[in-house]
Amino acid sequence: MGPATTAPRVVLACGEVRTSLLPVLQALDSRAAAQFLALRADERVLLSERPNPYGRSPDTLTGVDCPLPSADGARVRAVGTVPARAVLTEGRLLQASAYFRVPAGGPGHRRPWGQYLVRPGVVEPFGKLPREAVAEGVLSGGRHGDLDVGLIADGLHTRLLRHPLLDHRPPLRSRPTRLRWVALPADPGAGPSVERFTLAEDELRTVRLRVPEGTPGDRIAGLCDDLALHDWLLTTVVRILDGIRPLRAPPARRPQRPGAAEEHPAVVRVLRPAVDHLLHLWMPRARVAQDLAPLWDALEERPGFSRQWHNLVQRVRDQLTLHAIPSPPTGRGAMGP
Repeated sequence: MGPATTAPRVVLACGEVRTSLLPVLQALDSRAAAQFLALRADERVLLSERPNPYGRSPDTLTGVDCPLPSADGARVRAVGTVPARAVLTEGRLLQASAYFRVPAGGPGHRRPWGQYLVRPGVVEPFGKLPREAVAEGVLSGGRHGDLDVGLIADGLHTRLLRHPLLDHRPPLRSRPTRLRWVALPADPGAGPSVERFTLAEDELRTVRLRVPEGTPGDRIAGLCDDLALHDWLLTTVVRILDGIRPLRAPPARRPQRPGAAEEHPAVVRVLRPAVDHLLHLWMPRARVAQDLAPLWDALEERPGFSRQWHNLVQRVRDQLTLHAIPSPPTGRGAMGP
């Protein structure tokens, strides 16, 4: 036997997450969630009841042989496999994600497929990897024909939305979001950090991370799933509140305008689904690996995820309280200011 070869160290991890409200009137229970997430017959769905109902599908692998995205226009061909998986939280929120890792370099030729299959989730470049250019290329979306991990995540998301368990009667209106991420090695001895978090157009968010070298790709993907879920919650509740008109009292000594009496129940109908289905889902770090949990500290400092969330929750409660108060009497006989 020849001498053992050492796999080149991984210097970049990339992925994308789709997050949306599951289109069902009633949340799926654990049995239905297991059926919904059964992407493969040879592996079981991971289910958990604490701290909240949660299900995660087994990974599916997609083989790729194409150029990597690159911000400087370099054409770096890469071959390997991209894992994709789905997560269901509280039987209500669906996430589909895909990710891959890239070593610092690879051979200048393609290997037999068997050698790529024994390293799932690794996409190997031909020659040296231009790490910074590829990281920025992934975040910017790349060019047509480049490896697009978002298409893989989107394909899984679309497949799940066609499942026969879904009645397509969601309790509230919402939009899906996309989180695109890259993670590079942190400096020796340094902990994980968030270099940049951006809200882009078309429901897209991008995040650039630094993580200790050797951090498993599935742990980074789990952190980004958690970030994407809480960003979706913030985005959705903000939109619900933005759609509510300020309550205006009718002017004194004037007849109440037609339809004003119906505003109160209409606002309650808008806000109640958020209370019933969303407000209790806020649990940052609930399933984030312990070594990556400090990343949430940076997000709590800036942009301040939990501060914004608690402010939104208080606004929802204030609106419900305000609309529970009967309007003052108006018209003839009412006291003026």
